[in-house]
Amino acid sequence: MQRLEQTAVTGREDKQGLPPHLAALSTFYAALNGRNLELMASNWLQSDEAAMDNPLGGIKRGWEEIKSVYQRLFASPSEYWFEFYDFTLHLDGNVFYVVGRERGEFKTVGTVLSMAIRTTRIFTHRDGRWQQVHHHGSIDDPDLLARYQAAVRPGIDK
Repeated sequence: MQRLEQTAVTGREDKQGLPPHLAALSTFYAALNGRNLELMASNWLQSDEAAMDNPLGGIKRGWEEIKSVYQRLFASPSEYWFEFYDFTLHLDGNVFYVVGRERGEFKTVGTVLSMAIRTTRIFTHRDGRWQQVHHHGSIDDPDLLARYQAAVRPGIDK
């Protein structure tokens, strides 16, 4: 296990100056915060092995199901940003995972939420690069979870 200095990963990092596994993590946040579906697709393993379990979409299996959540989120009129912090990185051969927290802000008309999510991301090394194969996110605060789902789901559940 490698405990990293507590500099948040935002997606705005100079990826050339990062180790490849941290560059892959940073690329995910660049895609998310930049609403870039092409970059997001390059970050995820394009396989039925991919899985995501988060407060918005429940469990999605395979890139095509995962992609649909991002497509709807990116097309929504909401404003948001997220960053990853307070994390540990675990590297073992062709797999690494990070366990930590996401914070950020989510805004829609009439709603501003300060986000707090426990997050795990797993990456595998395939075809010469790190690709995300799993994400799990949980919101501990039941009120925040309900408010987030109410704010987001009208645009996500179409």
